[in-house]
Amino acid sequence: MLNPYFQVNEYHTPANKKRIIWDRLSLGTSFYFNLRFLRFVLSNRKIALKGNYDTARWALSSVEIFNFLEDCGAHFHIEGFEHLDAVKDEPVVFISNHMGTLETMVFPGLIAPVKEVTFVVKDSLTGNPLFGPIMRARNPITVGRNDSRNDLIKVINEGKQKLSEGTSVIIFPQSTRTTAFDPEKFNSLGIKLAQKAKVRVVPMAIKTDFWANGRLVKDLGRAQRNEPVHIKFGAPMEINGTGKAEHQTIVEFIGEHLKQWNSR
Repeated sequence: MLNPYFQVNEYHTPANKKRIIWDRLSLGTSFYFNLRFLRFVLSNRKIALKGNYDTARWALSSVEIFNFLEDCGAHFHIEGFEHLDAVKDEPVVFISNHMGTLETMVFPGLIAPVKEVTFVVKDSLTGNPLFGPIMRARNPITVGRNDSRNDLIKVINEGKQKLSEGTSVIIFPQSTRTTAFDPEKFNSLGIKLAQKAKVRVVPMAIKTDFWANGRLVKDLGRAQRNEPVHIKFGAPMEINGTGKAEHQTIVEFIGEHLKQWNSR
């Protein structure tokens, strides 16, 4: 396996894994969880402001948060690393549903050790005084979400450039993070980018409501230890014709896995 942190095709949190901060979470789940998370963010923010937040550091900080989440009671089930390895020598577009903060924190540790990658994000995130320096250090593609046509043009133009340079792109086609998956609100932007750039797409299905969205600040929610974390990479796909068939395949891939995971 190419990822030094996950040298398996599947990763499942051991049932007997020691939870070093379990008791503290029991006393104040939301407060302690978010306090520790903010410490991670502030530490990496300092590194980013010094210009030292490169891909290796990004991946390492992501794995540190992954370990922290397990310490907080998260049970991860990650499948399909072999599909990630299959595209190690080519830039691709990763297309995923979007539930919350967890996937944006964990994806770099899963993908960045294998290949250069960046996100498509809201432009407000790069201007955020807390997260902004970290986001800007990773050169994301930013969109406003107010003008879908301008967003499309921007993602296609900047995405094609990044892909031509060997950097893969992660896209969340939903307009906002949500635990409910609505195929009607899952746009085909990722498919269009892959089609224009002549690269393959890798579908990703996730269930990450272990880390709930906060009521006042979405990134500062609570840990829901009864909710297992599921992440699955699908097989890479070529885009043929308009890409409608591939878009439908990704929608079904996500919907079917969420139905399966939610029924357990």
